Amino acid sequence: MPWRMLCLLKIFFIQFKGIQVSSRVFVPIVETSNLGFAGEGYRDSCRDPRFSGALQIERSSHLFSVHFPALPASVVTLASICSGLDVRQSIAVMTMQELKWRTTRIVVDQTETEVPACPAKHKTPFSEKHVNDLFCQWYPCFELFIWDLVTYNSMLSGYVDVDGYERNALELFVEMHSKSNDIGIDDFTVTSMVKLFAKLSNLCYGRQLHSYMVKTGNDRSEFVVSSLIDMYSKCGCYKEACGIFRGCAKEGGIDLVSKNAMVAACCREGEMEMALGLFWRENELNDSVSWNTLISGYVQNGYPLEALKLFVCMGENGVKWNEHTFGSVLSACADLRNLKIGKEMHAWILKNGLSSSAFVESGIVDVYCKGGNMKYAESFHLTSGTGSSFSITSMIVGYSSQGNMVEACRLFDSLEEKNSIVWAALFGGYVKLNQCEAIFELLCLYIAKEAAIPDALILVSALSVCAFQAALGPGKQIHGYVYRMGIEMDIKMTTAMIDMYSKCGSIPYAEKMFLEVIERDLVLYNVMIAGYAHHGCEIKAINLFQEMLERGVGPDAITFVALLSACRHCGLVDLGERTFYSMTEDYHILPETDHYACMIDLYGRASQLEKMVLFMQRIPIEYQDAAVVGAFFNACRLNKNTELAREAEEKLLKIEGDSGARYVQLANTYAAEGNWAEMGRIRKEMRGKEAKKFAGCSWVYLDNGVHTFISGDRTHSKAVCIYSMLDFLTSELYEIAGAFC
Repeated sequence: MPWRMLCLLKIFFIQFKGIQVSSRVFVPIVETSNLGFAGEGYRDSCRDPRFSGALQIERSSHLFSVHFPALPASVVTLASICSGLDVRQSIAVMTMQELKWRTTRIVVDQTETEVPACPAKHKTPFSEKHVNDLFCQWYPCFELFIWDLVTYNSMLSGYVDVDGYERNALELFVEMHSKSNDIGIDDFTVTSMVKLFAKLSNLCYGRQLHSYMVKTGNDRSEFVVSSLIDMYSKCGCYKEACGIFRGCAKEGGIDLVSKNAMVAACCREGEMEMALGLFWRENELNDSVSWNTLISGYVQNGYPLEALKLFVCMGENGVKWNEHTFGSVLSACADLRNLKIGKEMHAWILKNGLSSSAFVESGIVDVYCKGGNMKYAESFHLTSGTGSSFSITSMIVGYSSQGNMVEACRLFDSLEEKNSIVWAALFGGYVKLNQCEAIFELLCLYIAKEAAIPDALILVSALSVCAFQAALGPGKQIHGYVYRMGIEMDIKMTTAMIDMYSKCGSIPYAEKMFLEVIERDLVLYNVMIAGYAHHGCEIKAINLFQEMLERGVGPDAITFVALLSACRHCGLVDLGERTFYSMTEDYHILPETDHYACMIDLYGRASQLEKMVLFMQRIPIEYQDAAVVGAFFNACRLNKNTELAREAEEKLLKIEGDSGARYVQLANTYAAEGNWAEMGRIRKEMRGKEAKKFAGCSWVYLDNGVHTFISGDRTHSKAVCIYSMLDFLTSELYEIAGAFC
């Protein structure tokens, strides 16, 4: 197989739809005695974006007539993919059967670069159809050539690097390893496969491959060791990653590649002390990658100040800062909401000409957005001129966090390819503004537009909105969409589904899904116990708690809130008291506001006012907030204890004296008891303090839309029909009530 066919295969692997692609650097090793001519000819000719000169040189028969050992001949850099159609036309006139030499090697540089602007006549460089046609046209000819180990490794590397070709990589590896094939494997092969299993988080296959590598002795090179550390770390086996590193250190000392991989693994696990200790161990080995890895680890684990200190230390040690360094430092400034340091970093970046990097540009925008200075963010975004997808994404996140959904949607629509971050930003912005109708419209758009690349986290967020709004219809649509798309139902997705069904009142659906889960964690138990408690299944909630303890899952504060809620609905005072004191004495969980409110309500429903008063006196002052005092007031009102209710009322008004809603609640309470004098007094106080209450609303999800109503609302477009039906139903109810009198 000639090297140009491998180039075509590499081109076939690259996705050409995005703004960013991986720049591939091809190193063909040509079998020829005239190395100088080959090197200069390929190098000079391939600078022409049309590659016509290179193709003419390649057709020279004397270059391939003699079989010499493979030696490096030239380095050809693919500077522009816009000439893809011209390459296809030129290569189509060549006769591949005339070539008598075998391919040798391609080295791929994974450096991310911006794609040059495409010529007007080629509006879409290398469309997917062109690439597929080209691949299918020439693939039958591949069998005419002998595939050696380097050819297989090049193919394997291409399959591993590109999403969607993982199965092809596995099949190719099996073919290489088959008994009928004498190709064998080397360190490059196993490194590519370890990288694949890390990408897939497939620990089972990774361990099998590791065992094979130990057996064949392919587990000793520094790149293989680093890939194994990375694989075990990404699969959640941090201890095994540490074991591999320790074994490597004992045998031949610490090498830089393995050390950097282990530092990254420690950061990924959150073991920052161990990462720092390893970093300073044999610190003469440290390079810019080592420093950048540790700085990034501090930022990702929520230690932005430590990241900034390490950044200063990096400069003091004479290690040059680069765009990766500033990408992490800008993230630290954004997390700290520190505009002063962010501006200093921005000035240094401009002075040293590093602002052209898309990641740095995005970081600068992010600093200003999170710092609350959207004007600076807009100014930099407009003047930078690059308009990268990363910068636009940061602007969308900033606008959404500020509630400016008009500008967020404008930039959102300008993106040809929308990633999960921008979708999540829009969802978060609408949730913050409580715009339910917009949320469900966006959900329908997401399902329609992103059907090919669903994101589980987006769907989990959408399910939480459905649970909050008790919108069962959209929740079921998401559930069906998950099954149709074959999205993996991990524990987070399952928990979100169960929470949605339970809060929408569909306990049978929630219970069915819960019973299908074999490995249940604490969050899943909490959701199901709360669902049982809120829908009158208190006995099931208590039994499920006992099952949780039998399985060795320890409860937390949220668990006891659900249990106490179940006890208060059933009026189980003794069990509620045992549960409360068990929480503090057996599990050493400090009570919070919700626990105190549940106990007050429990005593009130059981008409045990003496216990309620004693319990209220033992509650620390800092926990006697509106929720606890409000529960105490309702219990006093329920038991017609006017004196205690008056005391609770005074406390409530001290806590929330500016809340009109609290005044209205108190007035309605007295009105329900027929105590009109007290109601008038509360209303008078409310007017005197000019306390306002925003009108509450109800909503109904119908026909893929949310309809909101307030008391006496006649602004709805179908208000006439609604009130006509309401009058009809009211008259029907009066007739039914009269029949039973």
